[in-house]
Amino acid sequence: MNDSAVIASDVTIQYPAHGVSVAFTSLRGFSLVLPAGEILGIVGSSGSGKSTLAEILSGAAASAKNRDIPPRITGGSLSVLGHDIRNVRGKNLNRLTYSVGYLRQDAGATLTSNLTVAEVIVEPLFLRDKHFDRREAGLRAAILLESLALPVGMLNQQPHELSSGQRQRVAIARALILAPELLIVDEPTAGIDASVRSQVIDVITGHQRRRGASALIISHDLEVLSRSVDRIIVLHEGVVIGQGTVESVLADPRHPYVASLARLITQAPASPGPEGDRIDALEPEGRHGAADEN
Repeated sequence: MNDSAVIASDVTIQYPAHGVSVAFTSLRGFSLVLPAGEILGIVGSSGSGKSTLAEILSGAAASAKNRDIPPRITGGSLSVLGHDIRNVRGKNLNRLTYSVGYLRQDAGATLTSNLTVAEVIVEPLFLRDKHFDRREAGLRAAILLESLALPVGMLNQQPHELSSGQRQRVAIARALILAPELLIVDEPTAGIDASVRSQVIDVITGHQRRRGASALIISHDLEVLSRSVDRIIVLHEGVVIGQGTVESVLADPRHPYVASLARLITQAPASPGPEGDRIDALEPEGRHGAADEN
């Protein structure tokens, strides 16, 4: 395992010009060293570049197909698990994506509809090794499903038979099945019932910490971040405006947006509602609706 999962230096990420649209810079001047075994949180306002960063770090942008304008790195250097992301191609890209677990935003809504839950979860194992033992794959899927507070009997169901929160947990199990060196999860608790949200985050972080692996958690949920990460980075309009432990960043808010987060924490109720204590309460265009699990 690499000593550092991510090394970024002065990275700029841009969406190229296309048609009548001009080029758009999503992230600029981004620098980070993410040691193996660290759990990092990324927070920020809508449009701050969080999801674009996740797409680049995971290799998803480089492997994107049928897409007109994938984001690309236009400045600086970025290494993920020893791979130069600006130049990763072919077999090296495959090796990277097999070593990185990636949960897209709203991943639960995009599960393959004609597969069973078991097939959805174990598919990455067989994409990596078509001769992988099917009994072992099924056992891994069952253990992950149970740890995420879902019944093992659900393995034989199809995604359309599940609630959105249950589908999200299936997507998390799929992201974990390859025991990734680096796990990148974008809004992992979206739509998940508040009663199991903490357990789900504990599974994600515990899975990585037990193996000395790293994770990057993007979340609007302040409770999630405060209980799960070693430190946070705050993004605003594509620029890092704060980093450190949750406590240290919010205790010294030098940017108005960080100050607003600190006020939100101070004013948060003792018992979070169905959606928890959400940073996107500050943003009128939050993407996720209320949880709909039973």
